[in-house]
Amino acid sequence: QMENLTLWLILDYSSDVIYIIDTFVRFRTGFLEQGLLVRDEKKLRLNYQSTTQFKLDLLSLLPTDLGYLKFGLNYPELRFNRLLRLARLFEFFDRTETRTNYPNMFRIGNLVLYILIIIHWNACIFFAISKQIGFGSDTWVYPNISHPEYGRLARKYIYSLYWSTLTLTTIGETPPPVKDIEYLFVVMDFLVGVLIFATIVGNVGSMISNMNASRAEFQAKVDSIKQYLHFRKVTKDLEARVIKWFDYLWTNKKTVEEKEVLKYLPDKLKAEIAINVHLDTLRKVRIFQDCEAGLLIELVLKLRPTVFSPGDYICKKGDIGREMYIIKEGKLAVVADDGVTQFVVLSDGSYFGEISILNIKGSKSGNRRTANIKSIGYSDLFCLSKDDLMEALTEYPEAKKALEEKGRQILMKDNLIDEEAAKAGADPKDLEEKIEKLESALDILQTRFARLLAEYTAAQSKVKQRLVKVETKVKKYGSGNLSGDEEKPAEEKKD
Repeated sequence: QMENLTLWLILDYSSDVIYIIDTFVRFRTGFLEQGLLVRDEKKLRLNYQSTTQFKLDLLSLLPTDLGYLKFGLNYPELRFNRLLRLARLFEFFDRTETRTNYPNMFRIGNLVLYILIIIHWNACIFFAISKQIGFGSDTWVYPNISHPEYGRLARKYIYSLYWSTLTLTTIGETPPPVKDIEYLFVVMDFLVGVLIFATIVGNVGSMISNMNASRAEFQAKVDSIKQYLHFRKVTKDLEARVIKWFDYLWTNKKTVEEKEVLKYLPDKLKAEIAINVHLDTLRKVRIFQDCEAGLLIELVLKLRPTVFSPGDYICKKGDIGREMYIIKEGKLAVVADDGVTQFVVLSDGSYFGEISILNIKGSKSGNRRTANIKSIGYSDLFCLSKDDLMEALTEYPEAKKALEEKGRQILMKDNLIDEEAAKAGADPKDLEEKIEKLESALDILQTRFARLLAEYTAAQSKVKQRLVKVETKVKKYGSGNLSGDEEKPAEEKKD
């Protein structure tokens, strides 16, 4: 198509300019050495020159177009060496697949692209063979291009693409081959179609299965819960609430187990992720404001996400407070004992229960809840238990004193502390808890002592056995020497 010659040449040589620029860019592209980015220009140049890709890039830039001067412009196959740049395309695919948020969709798109490329190349080969044999010379090749209908560029490409698709997918009938080269090409096409397309279809099926894997796993959990509820003859109302709760988790993408996702990461990265997600939320709590960073990091790692259904009580008045809560998403209502009258509504970022887990001496409410708090809809909360807080504070005694002092000031401000009781000394309940902890620690020490004693006894027994063996050998050796000494004087007397 000589009328498109100018366009083809512009596209070809524009691509060549891009390839040359890309080669120079590769000389200045950094690489990782022991996890560190290398920027030294000499090292970058030597690293690129030592790769196979550098040799392929040089071959792709060879001016094979000079063959046009001898063979003419009707042989675009002379630029075939430009296909050596395909490795860059695969490199782009690999990097994009690791960075995209939709890897399965990207893989399916890649496979579709591969299918189209294979069909396109096969169509080009079919047209080239038809050109070599002669257009319209038999029923198998492309029809004679002298015919106005078959001389158009669009018809040439669409006809060849149609023939290539039917042959590679083996789902349609095409004119039978006539010459040996035609038979050989069709046989090769059938083999390629069977092998490549079977592989591609299998990969597509596997990808679709992977895309639905999380849904299938979640549905299996729901089915097992349904079977359990049916087996235990749970009421329909409660069963409906359970199913709605699962629907809420799936709809809001809350079915991911954080521990399962993060278990392969090192502790350092886990801590950084937790800090990035939860630290700002934890700093909103009054008693944790101005705390040292180390303690906040310890607490952030101990926050547990939890979900409450509509109508669920997070806590009731008089309950012992063992956790504090931070609202991530949703609304909670402080209600009267009847469960209907609402005093105040708590929303995102609110928190409660922080005083009860400190168990401050002299608190009029002790460590018991002072209000009924109920979930209005589905609510996502972060939970921090008293045990986790105390475990973190064991390494920060000064921070523990500061937190207790902050909590005491808050209670004094709200007139919820009995100063005489606070000065009176330790709460008997606290002493009982300390005694229980000491007893448990003593049990652990006794267990360790018993194990060490058993090891010592076993070692002592082995030493005794070795001593007995040594004594036996010494006695045996000594008796042998004595008998020898007795024989010598007797011989001397004979002499």
